[in-house]
Amino acid sequence: MDALDQGVSKLLRAVGQEIILPRFGDLAAHHISEKTPGELVTIVDHEAEQRLTEGLARILPEARVVGEEAVAADPEHLKDLARGGIWLVDPLDGTANFVSGRTPFAIMVALLSDGETEASWILDPVSGRQCSAFKGRGAFIDGQPFHARATGAPLPVAALATHFIPQPMRRTIERRAEGRFEIAPIPRCAGEQYPRVVDGTNDVALFWRTLPWDHAPGALFVEEAGGRVARPDGRPYRAAETETGLLAAASPQLWDKAAAILFSD
Repeated sequence: MDALDQGVSKLLRAVGQEIILPRFGDLAAHHISEKTPGELVTIVDHEAEQRLTEGLARILPEARVVGEEAVAADPEHLKDLARGGIWLVDPLDGTANFVSGRTPFAIMVALLSDGETEASWILDPVSGRQCSAFKGRGAFIDGQPFHARATGAPLPVAALATHFIPQPMRRTIERRAEGRFEIAPIPRCAGEQYPRVVDGTNDVALFWRTLPWDHAPGALFVEEAGGRVARPDGRPYRAAETETGLLAAASPQLWDKAAAILFSD
């Protein structure tokens, strides 16, 4: 795993330095488009994914690469995520932030084996911070072991991404959260939100849309750091499952508390 870790880390940093950062704040209008209404994609997303796909295929040729933009072009790529080795790739998480010339944004990669997330990497190209996790071996920031810590605030600090939650469920969740949490702004970048759950910035994060490249990397990182990530009913998260709703917390106890507040009948 050490050689694989080194290879993936080197690849992510090269993509960040050579493809992503040179165009940060310097995108031409014709390099930006909508792949679905309100969802932006750029030339950087496509070029970064191509470079990552080629590099990951060299690192572990027996694993199939499933990238966000490849799936947008052909949803058939999402089939059979629960079989064999799969590289999940989010070449530029937080594209809307990137287009607006602001941070955060991230590169995210996860390695699945028969549907189980075995390893993950999240790189912030601007700060250079890299989060990584390996199933059964722990979580790391910049190569150093890292353990989740709560904020210690009087009320749990919660980042609730409610945009994709249908009404009236959204109103119900927001009503239940009022006065029970300190509500934090969401960074609109899962590659930033998951680290915030373990580094003492946030205690809880709620997501609704759970596309696998957005959540497999961060979910493993939080869990290996000692936190918990699960569906609202408590079932474990599996990257190959196409469901909605995901709750992350800095500890199992905080997860239980948040789930009781937000989803109890």
